[in-house]
Amino acid sequence: MSPHKPHPPKALAFDVFGTVVDWHRGVATEAASLAARHGVALDASAFANDWRAGYPVAMDRVRRGELPWTHIDGLHRMILDGIVGRHGLDMLDESERSHLNRAWHRLPAWPDTVGGLLRLKRHFTITTLSNGNFSLLTEMAKNAGLPWDCVVSAELFGHYKPDPETYLGCARLLDVAPGDLMLVACHPSDLRAARSNGLRTAYVKRPKENGPGTRLPEVAEGEFDWVAEDFGHLADLMENP
Repeated sequence: MSPHKPHPPKALAFDVFGTVVDWHRGVATEAASLAARHGVALDASAFANDWRAGYPVAMDRVRRGELPWTHIDGLHRMILDGIVGRHGLDMLDESERSHLNRAWHRLPAWPDTVGGLLRLKRHFTITTLSNGNFSLLTEMAKNAGLPWDCVVSAELFGHYKPDPETYLGCARLLDVAPGDLMLVACHPSDLRAARSNGLRTAYVKRPKENGPGTRLPEVAEGEFDWVAEDFGHLADLMENP
């Protein structure tokens, strides 16, 4: 534990896509299955990464006022419609596109996720803090067996991370000071934004987030309060500070 923060947080808020669930495998698997039904030889990994790459770009369009507030299901569908052609999937009809778009509701948890969350839940309130919309996160939790105490979505604040309203809004909803809330994420940029708003931080490594060949991001030694290999390791660290 960092020497300048001797007390444990009261609540843990988790980034979801990549940190809690394996979005790359989930999206690639469903896209490959759909492509096979149409006889398309799809590079499913490239398709998944292409879809994900449109996510921050679309959110920035909302921030700049080029698009009205749009939840993530809506942004995902907009991105999907823009990439199917270059991956040979422009023949997908409305029903198929709608079903594929909801693959983000059905993402599989990492193998360590549920066990680690259950251990952390014994000592802390655990919640999502995700840009995913409320219905997406709720359905995902049911599908993957995620044992949240509550679901907090950026949709509740009308702002996406890394806007301050998301981090401070989560602390407000949980009735804790920002310094008593810890963000758990595999994305250093998310953690840095949380820290700048007074939250505690835990970096969890996800070396396979973007599929084969993923490179872990640069993280300075001592930059975050905790650094863990997975959720089980984080539970070890939090149980034995």
